[in-house]
Amino acid sequence: MLSSITPLGERGRNNRFIVAASFFVVGSVLGGMTTGALAGAVGQVALPTAPVLDGIVILLLALLGAALDARIAGLRLPTITRQVDERWLQKYRGWVYGAGFGFQLGTGVATIVSSAAVYLMIVAAVLTRSVEAGLAIGAVFGTVRGLSILLARRVATYDELRNLHRRIAANTGRSVVANVAVQGLIGAVAFVAVVSVR
Repeated sequence: MLSSITPLGERGRNNRFIVAASFFVVGSVLGGMTTGALAGAVGQVALPTAPVLDGIVILLLALLGAALDARIAGLRLPTITRQVDERWLQKYRGWVYGAGFGFQLGTGVATIVSSAAVYLMIVAAVLTRSVEAGLAIGAVFGTVRGLSILLARRVATYDELRNLHRRIAANTGRSVVANVAVQGLIGAVAFVAVVSVR
């Protein structure tokens, strides 16, 4: 997305970046809310209340997710290989592909899942056993994913696009460390919650 929806790319398609990017963010928030609400509804219907078990599940998934994302012992995250359909860029107006790409990214599972944190978010929403709480979790998730488009807001030339990709590549290691640390923190909070409930 960061190669496709940029001021440079939108200008080449006679569209405005602000329109495509705004709809991208809105679509991503709606995608996250959809996933969160559905997950909360599944939990509401299918799961009995079990706070200690919930905490243990979150603890174990957070630790497993951190291990997968850190690639400990060569472990890799299972994922799908689907990406958004780039042909939309030529077929539709900016607001259509912006909203469509954003929605797919915001759901968390409609495109490549690059972090176990996506699965952790879905399980957390299920364990709320609440459509409203799942909706809130999904909204935060979708907002964070959608706002990633702002990294491309100043890309007006090919050199700036190359520089953006160089910066992203240079910060990949830091992103992984931050991701693993956040999942570890979630695991630690879950551990404290389980101990305090007992």
